[in-house]
Amino acid sequence: MNAVLVFVIIFVVIALAFDYINGFHDAANSIATVVSTRVLTPGRAVLWAAFFNFVAFAIFGTHVAKTIGGDMVNIGLIQDDFAFRKLWVLLCGVIGAIIWNLITWYYGLPSSSSHALIGGYAGAAITANGGFSNGILISAGWIKTVSFIIISPLVGIILGFLIMVAIMWIFRKFSPDRVDRLFRKLQLVSAALFSLGHGGNDAQKTIGIIAAALAASNLVPDAAKNVPFWVVLICYAAIGLGTLSGGWRIVHTMGSRLTKLKPVGRFAAETAGAAAMFMATYGGVPVSTTHTINGSIIGVGATRRLSAVRWGVARSVVWAWILTIPMSGGMAALLFTLVQLGYKLSA
Repeated sequence: MNAVLVFVIIFVVIALAFDYINGFHDAANSIATVVSTRVLTPGRAVLWAAFFNFVAFAIFGTHVAKTIGGDMVNIGLIQDDFAFRKLWVLLCGVIGAIIWNLITWYYGLPSSSSHALIGGYAGAAITANGGFSNGILISAGWIKTVSFIIISPLVGIILGFLIMVAIMWIFRKFSPDRVDRLFRKLQLVSAALFSLGHGGNDAQKTIGIIAAALAASNLVPDAAKNVPFWVVLICYAAIGLGTLSGGWRIVHTMGSRLTKLKPVGRFAAETAGAAAMFMATYGGVPVSTTHTINGSIIGVGATRRLSAVRWGVARSVVWAWILTIPMSGGMAALLFTLVQLGYKLSA
């Protein structure tokens, strides 16, 4: 079998492992609400979320995948000084992201799998290029992506606040018990919508990185622009299976520690988060489901009073966000340095 093909197959398997880990790492984003309010058992909740993660492939295009695969890193500038150098850049980027995801999952920190992947890819590419020179990072893609690190949670805060205010006005004459019963059931709808958004945006990041590998290896030269359907299908399947595995450490932080919400508040938060995710996905912007839902939860909690938001927990979450890109980038850079050193010693 062709050596390049073997390397790409190995890369695809590892990239799908990242997609799987993304599923269980971010499972809490869509199911924490229905689990913490006992609308569904944990087992049924992950089945619900996994189903909608998977069917998202039939709804969304590949706009985000094209941003990741072709608009973030100019991988064609990397010189092939040793075998599979471009593919090693991609592989080290994915492994760096996996390591950071597992660290934050273990400690229950809701960091962003999306930004871990972007940071890992950039860190390995910068190291391979010997720095930032020659336009190794494509500014347009980075400006769009980095700006949404701030914009996506802000949109979540605003939409969460507005949706909650609207619900409070519409149902102002209903008794609290009646509102609670109604929105316990409606949380199933909001969880489904957010799971669609999660699958639609997050699976495409792995699609994009696999497409970049297919293009860099010349197996499918135009893969970054015309993504093969089999790549789309296996990536959505992987994230769905990952969601089935759950992510209960992060459910605790997302479900109760940021702010205490009733079913109506959780419905508003998920609906706001889903709306923000849909807009970003159709715009081709890779955003963090974690950032978005956290912003929505804070916005909904703030309709009661600002003190309802547990700002100490929110600060620790923000620190996890800030650290994600540099930490995953640093890990990927170190891995690529070790690979490069290994080739030099064996030469």
